Amino acid sequence: MNSHDIDQRLTDLEIKASFTEDLVEQLNQVIYQQQQQIDALLREVSQLRQQMPEGGGGQTRNLRDELPPHY
Repeated sequence: MNSHDIDQRLTDLEIKASFTEDLVEQLNQVIYQQQQQIDALLREVSQLRQQMPEGGGGQTRNLRDELPPHY
C-alpha cells in the first residue's frame, strides 16, 4: 500500500465516523422525545385513574346491566 491509499482509507474512515456521530445524536434525540411522551402519558393515565369512581376500579361489569333503555 502506498501513502495515497492509506490517506484515502483514513479519509473514508473519518467520513464514516462523522456520519455515525450524527446518526447517534439523531437517535439520542428520538429517544429523548419518546421518553418525554412516555412520561406525559404516564401522568395522564395517573390522572385518569384518580378521576375514576372508587368502586369502579376492580369490579367486573355485566353487559346485561348496561343494555340501552329501548331493550
